[in-house]
Amino acid sequence: MIIIHALLHVNPERENDFLAAAKPLIAATHEEEGNISYELYKHAADGNVYIMVEAWRDQAAVGAHNTSPHFTGFAAKAGEFLTAPLDVKVYTAEELSR
Repeated sequence: MIIIHALLHVNPERENDFLAAAKPLIAATHEEEGNISYELYKHAADGNVYIMVEAWRDQAAVGAHNTSPHFTGFAAKAGEFLTAPLDVKVYTAEELSR
């Protein structure tokens, strides 16, 4: 499994536009083959920071997502909403049994 954390520093004046653009991205991504989870969270201490927490079956699923129209369309507009470059961290993981 691949886990991705993408930290997004959102311009507070563009927050509503950012959320409007993120909503269809999230919905379309949930439908992708190989997507396990794709959720956007707002940082509790810094209201201008969001984190996209993603879980994928494998690297092929990540690659397909990164070239999908909904992702490339969002990425093309992201600079309009953000005040800093994306901070993306990628991890490999395995689910532990309890």
